[in-house]
Amino acid sequence: MRSAVVLTLASVAGVAMFCWPLFLPPSARGMAHSTDAPLLFILVLPVLLAVVLAEMSSGGIDVKALAMLGVLSAVNAGLRPLGAGTAGIETVFFLLVLAGRVFGPGFGFVLGSTSLFASALLTAGVGPWLPFQMLASGWIGLGAGLLPRRVTGRAEIAMLAGYGVLVAYLFGFLMNMWFWPFTAGTDTQLSFVAGAPLLENLHRFAVFTLVTSTFGWDTGRALTNLVAIVTLGPAVLAVLRRAARRAAFSAPVRVTPASAPPKPAPEKTAPPGDRKPGEPPPEHRPVGVTAPSPYDDVPPERGSPADPPDSDRPRATTRTER
Repeated sequence: MRSAVVLTLASVAGVAMFCWPLFLPPSARGMAHSTDAPLLFILVLPVLLAVVLAEMSSGGIDVKALAMLGVLSAVNAGLRPLGAGTAGIETVFFLLVLAGRVFGPGFGFVLGSTSLFASALLTAGVGPWLPFQMLASGWIGLGAGLLPRRVTGRAEIAMLAGYGVLVAYLFGFLMNMWFWPFTAGTDTQLSFVAGAPLLENLHRFAVFTLVTSTFGWDTGRALTNLVAIVTLGPAVLAVLRRAARRAAFSAPVRVTPASAPPKPAPEKTAPPGDRKPGEPPPEHRPVGVTAPSPYDDVPPERGSPADPPDSDRPRATTRTER
């Protein structure tokens, strides 16, 4: 719940940073967002920290997941220079989509932001555009984690491939929005008109995006995502899910108290019976010992089984026998 609230607030703030020129007339500048980009970057870092803390408190991210986050961020940062955006070839997004699918929306949002930040350090891509790239990439991982979970097998790969194509165009759309009001001029059919109705400016922006990036850079990015997810998706998903199972990311930690030693069995007592004065009560009498009978002291009668036979009894001799 906490992570959902933090992600929602971060997304709303990010959309406002992208789209505020449509509602507030900006002043003309030579460089888009050259002054508010550092402010946005300062705001993005606490948001990422808040998402991580919220996920940790809710059990979505633990120490092992943080280690996996660092590994995947490093791998993604190393993949980005392979394409470097040439002709729209971007190799950084397909792994982001697959990891967000396996580890969830919060993990995907943080992974998208950290991947773009780390890759920017490697490719000298630090600039006013970096905070906007981090937010847009975070939304890609967030959306991948929110896709339906019941879809599996080939249908899942098809769903992820279609999602990769869609987000490739959405990423280009957002990254055009961050600079279009400032760099398209003021006297063309593609220019942003300050104070014009919202729909008019959106129409101008759609034409600008179609002409400048949709049929070129964005299509190249979409094809890269499609091919990478279809060819590598099943294997990468299997590896990531196996790592998640072995690390037991989603298993709750339960602390059980030590079990008390078993109590000794109660001592069995003899059944109650008659007892003589001074004899211990039946509950203190050992097992197998019965109460003495009141007839134990009476001598047995002659002829009873307790008497010895006559042949074994000593016989008195007479005077005649002597």
